[in-house]
Amino acid sequence: MMEVSANENARSKKWYVLRAISGKEAKVKEVLDAAIKNTDLGNYVFQVLIPTEKVVTNRNGKRAVKERTLYSGYVFIEAILTGEVIYELRNTTNVIDFLRGRAKTSEPESLREEEVMRMLGAADDLQQGLDEQLSDFREGESVKVIFGPFNGFRGVIKEVNNEKQKLKVEVKIFDRPTDLELEHSQVERE
Repeated sequence: MMEVSANENARSKKWYVLRAISGKEAKVKEVLDAAIKNTDLGNYVFQVLIPTEKVVTNRNGKRAVKERTLYSGYVFIEAILTGEVIYELRNTTNVIDFLRGRAKTSEPESLREEEVMRMLGAADDLQQGLDEQLSDFREGESVKVIFGPFNGFRGVIKEVNNEKQKLKVEVKIFDRPTDLELEHSQVERE
């Protein structure tokens, strides 16, 4: 492959979408990242992204945060597409093809700037929303325990530990105040 000048590089660098076998997006990213580091492909492909979101799940009263792919079956790349680069990307393991027009001869379509900003911003917004959802309890607030051995007990939040995502809730057991350490998912507001 021929070397690209810095000026030409900045001018023609665009975002494209590779269609991948669903569930194999991480493998495609891994292969492309290795090729970028170890071959000339690094002169033409600059970033490989798989936008993900964090999803909170409750299993047996335990809060778990998992990552889920936002756009299943798609891998986003920032690249300069020339003949050999298109061929190499299209023939990467688990890649089906570029996202492009309906005609078999149509060229890969680049994303518009606002689409890229929306895609990059969506992941940030989702993460921010998750952080806000987890830290919206306040000291002095009345809550009801909805899961665990103290299910049905009512109490008052004494302490909020956002780092550990735990709450210290004072409930009355046999008319005596007792502090419980609970996860956010184990309580709801009254």
